[in-house]
Amino acid sequence: MSGLIANELAMLDGLRAGDEAAFAALVGRYGGAMLRVAQLYVRSRAVAEEVVQDAWIGVLQGSARFEGRSSLKTWIFRIVANRAKTRALKEGRSVPFSDLGPDEPSVEPERFRGPEDRYPGHWTTHPSSWAGVPEERLLASETLALVEDAIAELPPAQAVVITMRDVEGFDAAEVCDALDISESNQRVLLHRARSKVRRALEEYLDAA
Repeated sequence: MSGLIANELAMLDGLRAGDEAAFAALVGRYGGAMLRVAQLYVRSRAVAEEVVQDAWIGVLQGSARFEGRSSLKTWIFRIVANRAKTRALKEGRSVPFSDLGPDEPSVEPERFRGPEDRYPGHWTTHPSSWAGVPEERLLASETLALVEDAIAELPPAQAVVITMRDVEGFDAAEVCDALDISESNQRVLLHRARSKVRRALEEYLDAA
């Protein structure tokens, strides 16, 4: 249990003792994020809510066997991810983390100079700089909604990774542990996802 912080140890002890307050605290802390992650795997919010409820049952049933090799948070999200994947398979969906699929470009190839150019591989159209964009503009509800929509359009594996990293604040190791993927897979998925979300933001802010 050396990897657990004092607060996690207290919550785990509470779970094992059947303390409703400890369970409620965990639900309050992680429930919303668990639902957001589950929704990236399954077809509807209602199904995602069922997945989360099933995951909490798994947390309660498995708390006595939890050995603390990872953080309590990571363990909980591994459970919800596994339950969501299982449910997705039943729905005929899949999230192939182990196979990244075609080596898709993160940025459109036409934005780089060709091999016959004097400066091959250099930008033809540079990414826009947002240095002059007011912070309140970047954080406006309309902009945040666009980011959410852009994430929703991503392939599921990319959407899950960017949600856990950039929305929920997981570090790389926690994502790898929770999703049972390699560090290199996590890095590629995150890079592809961030590139696509940035592209959507760039088009929106340039137009504005």
